[in-house]
Amino acid sequence: MARISDLISAGRTFSFEFFPPKTDMAQLTLGRTIAELEALDPSFVSITYGAGGSTRQRTQELVQWIRKETRINPMAHLTCQGHTKAEIAEILDTYAASDVENILALGGDA
Repeated sequence: MARISDLISAGRTFSFEFFPPKTDMAQLTLGRTIAELEALDPSFVSITYGAGGSTRQRTQELVQWIRKETRINPMAHLTCQGHTKAEIAEILDTYAASDVENILALGGDA
């Protein structure tokens, strides 16, 4: 899996950004959409983060699914506000175990 910083340094890129779905049905629809977009060969896709807590887990699940089931480079957003250091470490360990390297870490609003 390519690092997004390397892709950007190499020249023009294009990507898609998605909000994590709020329902199981929406997650299935988004999965089908991403599978269809794979043919366009995007440089990467990014998945935003439910900073308020509503879709945090879905962000992780979707990023891991993209990494495992497609050729697309996923980038996970991670809003650090509202997490303990231990929770952030656990999230990062989960991504590392799934071979996800591209993370956009954000401080977030209080």
